[in-house]
This record gives sequence, structure tokens and C-alpha cells, in this order.
Amino acid sequence: MLHINDLGYRIGPRVLFEGATVHIAQGQRVGLVGRNGSGKTTLFRMIRGEAQPSGGSLALRPRIKLGWVSQDIPSGETSLLDWVLNADAERKALLDELAALETAHAAESGLRIAEIHERLIAIDAHSAPARAAAILTGLGFAAEQHGLPVEQFSGGWRMRVALAAALFPRPDLLLLDEPTNHLDLEATLWLQNHLAAYPGTLILISHDRDLLNAVPDRIVHLDAKRLVAYGGNYDAFETTRRLKLDLAAKALTKQLEQRRKIQGFIDRFRAKATKARQAQSRIKMLEKMEVPVPIVEEKAVSFDFPDPEPLSPPLIVIENGVAGYDGRAVLKKLDLRIDTDDRIALLGANGNGKSTLAKVLSDRLGLMEGEMRRSPKLKFGYFAQHQADELDLSATPYAHMAQKMPMANETKVRAHLGRFGFGAELADSKVSTLSGGEKARLLFALMTREAPHVLILDEPTNHLDIDSRAALVAALNAYDGAVILISHDTHLVEMVADRLWRVADGTCTPYEGDLSDYRRTLLEERRAAAREGRDDAPPRDDAPDRREDRRQRAEKRAQLAPLKKKVTEAEKALEKLSAQASKLENALADPKLYEREGGAQVVALQKDLGALNARIAEAEAAWMQAMEDYETAEAEQE
Repeated sequence: MLHINDLGYRIGPRVLFEGATVHIAQGQRVGLVGRNGSGKTTLFRMIRGEAQPSGGSLALRPRIKLGWVSQDIPSGETSLLDWVLNADAERKALLDELAALETAHAAESGLRIAEIHERLIAIDAHSAPARAAAILTGLGFAAEQHGLPVEQFSGGWRMRVALAAALFPRPDLLLLDEPTNHLDLEATLWLQNHLAAYPGTLILISHDRDLLNAVPDRIVHLDAKRLVAYGGNYDAFETTRRLKLDLAAKALTKQLEQRRKIQGFIDRFRAKATKARQAQSRIKMLEKMEVPVPIVEEKAVSFDFPDPEPLSPPLIVIENGVAGYDGRAVLKKLDLRIDTDDRIALLGANGNGKSTLAKVLSDRLGLMEGEMRRSPKLKFGYFAQHQADELDLSATPYAHMAQKMPMANETKVRAHLGRFGFGAELADSKVSTLSGGEKARLLFALMTREAPHVLILDEPTNHLDIDSRAALVAALNAYDGAVILISHDTHLVEMVADRLWRVADGTCTPYEGDLSDYRRTLLEERRAAAREGRDDAPPRDDAPDRREDRRQRAEKRAQLAPLKKKVTEAEKALEKLSAQASKLENALADPKLYEREGGAQVVALQKDLGALNARIAEAEAAWMQAMEDYETAEAEQE
């Protein structure tokens, strides 16, 4: 599918690729990983033909359909559904030509019309509206929104439309660069299942660890200007790479010790006539040995949130609160409490009110009704990704921080910046030269300058690479204050949050369970919605023959029966696996297991649970595919 041989690419004096080689076979799902700024997006530009390598070659299989998310944000009066349908250029061209030929009524066009119909059947064009609708629904658009103009939606929602337009044509090679950046947790979980069952070849750039574990069957690491391929998902890659680095470090140590011994012999006996020949032999041996190359790992970025001054609990209490804008309530019946040691993640689809609640908690939005109590000394740190747009691009990180800390001397300002990886050189660089991840770190530094008691983080990881996300997890777990987290990064939520609040149906309530339970809740809700959609429609009042109408519906049900059976079987299989997982989880939660059994039994149960969770993910994907097939066939009968 894709052959990259000895690839080279430079931007001015900076070399991004040098001797990079990798081959990607048809049908592989590849995760492309590497530090921010290492050249991943540049490689995508070369694959698309938008940039030319300075050396080597990059070859695609001839006549393949290449797909990616367009950087042009959808706009205009075209409906969401039509925008996605129009992304399949061949289907649109065929339908336009067919409409023109049928309007012309030319006798000689009959053969061409037949050819077009044959091709439309071959590309499964008749199921296209149902497939497009399923993708839009999965990405969070309600069915009643599919016919609305694109221009009625915000930029983030329009980027979801662009993602849907990239997924819909099912290209032979699909390139996705951080596809979850504009998604909420619910849409991210759907995308994981959708991409895990993608029938074509996929190359995915992402810093979302769970996505890289759920989707790819191969990881390509961009490191030291080269491309190195690893089998398996991200966890497998990380384990294998660590072993390789450990082996290389041991080999380097051994080689240095050999050189030290040889050099010691030479220095000791070079001047002695009786040992001169042996010394000369060892000099030649030393010259032939490869010069040891030290193993240099890129320095990991660090985060260090300052601990706040202690306050008596609770930090925040809301009773019977109502919040909204311009007299319109968004959230009602809010009865919430936050203490110093709370780590809370807000769940719920975008538009349900998570950001509204965050603004209320951070005192950026007052309650319309109800009561909120908090300490007058309470300090907040609020992070929202859009704040990066408010930074002065011509100023430096030091200038930004000095402005926010007018009473502090230069040493204190630079010390605080240093907590977030800003050394002297980076602190004195213009913001316009910073990467997205560096700007995010600057926002973290700015928001914590006064040692806040509560950190409210709204999608904090969008521009952080995997190592930076790991550093953020460690810093949040070490922080001695409360954390309110809104994130589509399931790994971050699982590693940080110990409480979940669900924002839905116009309120916020504690969710009893973990993210695995939440996944199952979403799946059950989708099943319920799908069952409602499968109910037989009542006979129309104007039907001339009710008996014929019933017969036709019976025929349709018979045609759909095999697909419906597959859906039912997939549901039962998934429920059975979920029950087994629950049983294992209960066993591992039993304290007596650790008293009466050795560690080997615990490890064995944990391995069984890990394998079972992988099977559950596969079963979920199979159920989603069976459901999609059923809905597609049902739509064709309409």
C-alpha cells in the first residue's frame, strides 16, 4: 500500500527525516507516534503530495483512493447529511450525470444510464444515506440535526462534520491526524469501535493512549529522524522499545568496559619491548572497534503544580442550583459538594452543560437560582484550550508570567516557569514560535501562579504528546488540591479521577461506577435507541389493501431476519462476556483472595481479565457492525 525508502526531508537547516524506511501493507491499521515537532504531520503532507522529500522515495499503490480530514472547515447552507454524502466524489459524480441524462431523455443515453446504475450498485450507493447518518450519529449529532445547514454549528462541531466526511467514502488509505481533538468522551468511544473495524488501510497520528491501544495492530515510531516499526498496539510498542533500550544500554556498558581494558593494557605495556607487539595488536583492535554511541533519550517534560494553603472542608457546596445564560436554564437541581482531596471527572456529551458547570464552579458564571457556599480564600486555576488564542504571540513566556506576578522578582518568575519545563532559552522565546504543547504548558504555568485550591481542566491534553500526558497525570496525582476534569482522554480520566459526575438531562448527578461501567451504559442506551428505531411502523391510513400491506411488511421482516439474528447473537455474546468480566472483577476485589492465595493466582486472574476486556472490545465492534448492517438493509427497504 505504501513504501517509504531512505526518505529524507529538511526545512532549511533543520533535518526531519534522514534514511527513513518503512513499508505498510494493505489492511494494516498503523499508529504513527513520536514527540511533538518530530515530523509526523509533515510525513502526512508528503503522502498526500503536498510536500516533496529531499531524498529517497515515497510510493503509493497506483489508483488508490486516499482520504484525510480536510483543513477547510465545512460552511454554507448545505445540510450535514448532504455534506457527508458529497464527500464520496464518485457517487456524487455518477448521480449528477444520471440526473442530467434522465432529464435529457436522449435515446442513445440508455446504455450509459444502465452502466451508471450498475456502478452505483457496485459501490453500495443506495445504502449511503444510512451509512452517513450512522456516522453523524456516532459523532454526536442527533437525527433531527442531520438536515440542518452546516453554518448553524460552531467550529468544533463543524470539524466533526469534516471527520465524518473523511470516514464516509471508506478510502483505501485513510490518514487521521489527532481525530479526537474536537470530540467528547462519548464520540471518542464510538470512534474507537468504528476505526477498530475499519476495512481499509489506516495511518493514525494520536496522543490518545487508549485509542492507540484499541485501534492499531502496528506502531511506527518516528525517532531520531527514522521510522521504526513495531508489531502490536501502543502498550506492546512501549514494552518492546523499553527492552530494546535496556539491551542497548547494557551493550554500551559492556563495550565501554572492553575499550577501557584494552586501553589500560596499551598504556601499561606500550613502552616495554617484550610487550610491544601485543600492545600494537591491541591498538589495531581498538581502532577497528566501533566508536560507542551513547544512548540519548529525549528529556521528558515535567509538570509541578504548587500545593495550596490548607482550607477547611468543604471547598464548594451547591444546593438546589440553577445555571444558564440570558434567563435560559441549562442545568437545574444541582446539589453538589467538593472537598480538598476530590478528583472528579465530568461525563456527558458536548452541549449537555459540562463547560457551563465548570464556569459555575470557577466563579465565572453565577447561579440563576439556588445557593453556593465557598471559602472567601478559595483560589481557582481554570484551563480551557481556547485560552491559547488569547496569548500575545509577540511576547515571551517570561513576559506573560512577569505581567501576572508583578510583585515577584525575576528569580521567582523563572522558577515558576521552570516547574513546567521552561528553561531560560524557551522562556525568552516568542510565543509565536512555541508548539501547541508548549503553549498548553504556558497556560498551566499561568493558571497556577497563585497556588490554587481547585484546578478546573477543560480538555487539557489536546496538544500534549503521550510523554507530556504521563507527566500531567503524575503532577495531578501529586497535587494537594481538588481537580475537576473534562476530557475525552479516557486514560487520563482513569488514572486521575476517583469520582465521576454525569452531566445529562439538564442536571449533574454522581455516576456510581467506573469508565468501564460508563461504556456499558452508553452501549445499553444505544441498544435501546436502536430497538426503538426497529419498531414496525403502523399501516398508513391511506393504504388501499391492509392485507397486502401486512404481507409486504412480513416479507421485509423475513429478509431482515438473518441480519436481526446476527444482532441478537452479538448482543448475547457481549452480555455473556460482560458477565464473565464482572465475575472476575468481583473475585479480584475480594480481600480473602490475597490472604489465602499466592501472588501467582492474582496475576493469573488479572491476565484473564485483560484478555477478557480485549474480547469485549472485539464483541462491541462486532455488535456495532451487525447493527450497522441491519440498519443499512432496513434503510434500503424504505
